[in-house]
Amino acid sequence: MQLFTPFIAMMRARQLGRQFREIERSIRALPKRTRARLSALTLREIGQASRSDFPHLYGTAPEARYLPWGQGTEAGYERARSDNAEVALRGIALWLAVAYHETKNSPHASLQPQHRQLMQLLRELKEIHGNSNAKTVESWMQTSAVA
Repeated sequence: MQLFTPFIAMMRARQLGRQFREIERSIRALPKRTRARLSALTLREIGQASRSDFPHLYGTAPEARYLPWGQGTEAGYERARSDNAEVALRGIALWLAVAYHETKNSPHASLQPQHRQLMQLLRELKEIHGNSNAKTVESWMQTSAVA
């Protein structure tokens, strides 16, 4: 089994990398307002996943918990490709949350580049979220001052 583990991790890294490129392309195509909404959804999904017993298996059916990796990224990826904008947005958030937890503390060197790329994208979403919150508070303060 020790011979297969690095191979399985390498194949998983390739799969996540391929999915990441498409997810990233979808995010970059979103309007700024929608990206701000995505950042809030992603933050919520990451929080919900971290509260589960096995965050990297978030979105996986209980009977499938003994697979080499969970089904959350696959479910999120399929939803992200939906024609329905709301379903796609929620799918992207799910994929980002599960991929984050799956790669976060991975001992496999092949998954570490995926984690770094994911962290960079999450940082960009966090900045958008922070800027949109600041603008919302700022506009609210100006509106209340006029009233």
